[in-house]
Amino acid sequence: MRGQNPFRDPLRFERRAPPCAIVIFGATGDLSRRKLMPALYRLHHERRLSPSFAIVGSSRRPMSDEQFRDRIKESLGGHFEDVPFEGDTWADLASRIFYVSGDVRDGAAYARLRQKLEAIENERQTGGNIVFYLATQPSHYEAIAAGLGQEGLSREGAAPGEAGGWRRLVVEKPFGHDLASARALNRALHCSFDESQIYRIDHYLGKETVRNILAFRFSNGIFEPLWNRHHVNHVQITAAESIGVEGRGAYYQEAGALRDMVQNHLLQLLATVAMEPYTVFESGALRDEQVKLLRSIRILTPEDVASHAVAGQYGAARIGGAEITGFRQEPGVDPESGTETYAALTLYVDNWRWAGVPFYLRTGKRLPKRVTDIAIRFQCAPQPPFAGACVESAHETAPNLLVIRIQPEEGLSLRFLSKQPGAGMHLRPVSMDFDYSSSFGVRLPSAYETLLLDVMAGDATLFVRQDGAEASWAVVQPVLEAWAGKEPLTYAAGTWGPVAAEEMLGRRGHTWRSP
Repeated sequence: MRGQNPFRDPLRFERRAPPCAIVIFGATGDLSRRKLMPALYRLHHERRLSPSFAIVGSSRRPMSDEQFRDRIKESLGGHFEDVPFEGDTWADLASRIFYVSGDVRDGAAYARLRQKLEAIENERQTGGNIVFYLATQPSHYEAIAAGLGQEGLSREGAAPGEAGGWRRLVVEKPFGHDLASARALNRALHCSFDESQIYRIDHYLGKETVRNILAFRFSNGIFEPLWNRHHVNHVQITAAESIGVEGRGAYYQEAGALRDMVQNHLLQLLATVAMEPYTVFESGALRDEQVKLLRSIRILTPEDVASHAVAGQYGAARIGGAEITGFRQEPGVDPESGTETYAALTLYVDNWRWAGVPFYLRTGKRLPKRVTDIAIRFQCAPQPPFAGACVESAHETAPNLLVIRIQPEEGLSLRFLSKQPGAGMHLRPVSMDFDYSSSFGVRLPSAYETLLLDVMAGDATLFVRQDGAEASWAVVQPVLEAWAGKEPLTYAAGTWGPVAAEEMLGRRGHTWRSP
């Protein structure tokens, strides 16, 4: 696969994983239950997993293999709308599921894991190939990597069994808490694993529409000539959620919107939409361009932060007859918490393609709707010939807008002006829409299906590299420092955030679009 263009490769979406075992640390947690196990079931249902495949769950809770299988089966019942839950399919997958209990800081747990993997290798013939998936709290990452290294499980070509094979470590975000901790985490992981073995997973990069940005930009001659400062007025990237912290108050209080969404998801979207063309679809070439773009983002000075960044925190409100509590009243949250639940940034990319073009990023909890999209607004026509033409609304006089919809619907929308039927020159904005699911008529794989399959296949294209993670932290670090100890602005739940965020765009002659 490496070196081939996936848009010309009909086998990319039919490929099967090689023989291997996947070890999930934190196997009884929320991520495993809601995302990983449903994704693995779907892959097995579609015959994408090797017959020589096994799953090993690991957590502190004592459990037998059968008890763990029953727990997974119970949780899977509520996570399928797109594929049937079939008894025979489940029975076959269940026979490949095993469990090892142990504390991640107990060296004996890794010895037991080694013994279990040796037994599985003898039974399932996994070729000694192992994926270690860290679905635990980030505070456990270093201990797990060290434990695997001390037991020799990170060494490629080594036992269990004497078959050898490859070893890969999947690390969930957040990759550190700030720039210094990200660098420290990378150093710790590299004590046991080479960078080529580490797969930092950002599930946004596995979404079909995010990957389609690459096809849209680099396979269509229509748009690439317009993808620059001469034709693009500004770019808005929105990741809005209508829900609150949903029982994750303690975690969110430590993270906040800037760390939870901007440093990873939104900056990865910015890098994908703004990077330079790569010469070949290969993980090194593509990620080189993404990192180059991230390093071109202008680092804000402490003085810049006041005019280029806005922090907000949702307060209580009444929505649809229901009383919504504010963030500080959420379970697990300090009543005096200064954590932001909304973050908006104005960033500039200092290169020849994008010089002077503002990129506006915003994300927040308790906003009016759940939506993630990228809106690219093009420049106005330089000399409209229709003097006195009537446009339906004043803000539509610059209507050329390309919207890349990432969730909940996945697709593209292009807006432009057209003449309305009848006498006179009455202009009206119209749209051409492309919807992923209806256009292709197939089930879209979830991001975790795509990324799990890529890990097993050894394709790191859609994963974050060490230098990319650190470059992202470098962008947000000045904002973190400027916001430390300061009160975020309050916005009512169900609104689009603090008024200051609108004012930030207004100073540049722009407004936030309503998704």
